[in-house]
Amino acid sequence: MNKPLFNLENIEIKARDKKILSIPSFDLHEGEILGVMGPNGAGKSTLLKTLALLEPPDSGSITFQGQTVSDSSALIMRRKIAVALQQSLLLDTSVYQNVAVGLKIRNRPRKEIKEQVAYWLDVFKIGHLAKKHAYHLSGGEAQRVNLARAMILRPQVLFLDEPFSALDFPTKVQLLKDIKNVVEETNTTTIFISHDLMEIKYFTNRLAILIGGEIKQYGPTEEVLSFPNSASSTFIGEWNHLLS
Repeated sequence: MNKPLFNLENIEIKARDKKILSIPSFDLHEGEILGVMGPNGAGKSTLLKTLALLEPPDSGSITFQGQTVSDSSALIMRRKIAVALQQSLLLDTSVYQNVAVGLKIRNRPRKEIKEQVAYWLDVFKIGHLAKKHAYHLSGGEAQRVNLARAMILRPQVLFLDEPFSALDFPTKVQLLKDIKNVVEETNTTTIFISHDLMEIKYFTNRLAILIGGEIKQYGPTEEVLSFPNSASSTFIGEWNHLLS
């Protein structure tokens, strides 16, 4: 297997002497679609912030593309990363301007911005909404704008933090299909946090079970779900019982 895109070594994060995250070693390889599941308070969002270089660990090292992350390099590396949250947090302007904002910040030529915005609006099936104000969108439309805004930057890593949890089932299913097609076609390494086992089974090819700030099991999604180890069996068993 190729060298990992991300490598974590001896990562520790604490708050008021309470362990939030403790990861002795973890690798994420290019092209993987990694699901992260665990009970509330397990440290999932902290893991996302750590991998997305938004929250430095108290101790340990992070390597991205073979380079150790430091205070001076983190900002440059973050330009290769995009994050889409549960709340779309759109700007008080049109759909077009929301999707274009990242390229404008990077001072890309106007012609390129226009072409790329049109392309990604079309990919996420919201071209007809280009002139609509973002505050007048439905939940599903807003999340499509959120994802287009992330993908227009052509990130090497995409982080999804429960982006579909507030959507109704039909909207969620269609958006899951669309974003899965996008990340597979672009070979975008993706980390997907979700409480929904059906989302995880459909969308991801690898799965990490996070409990008490520790990765208790990690491997191919179907393998982890079908053969949970002793540490993760209670959590996965509760889900399987609920769905049976």
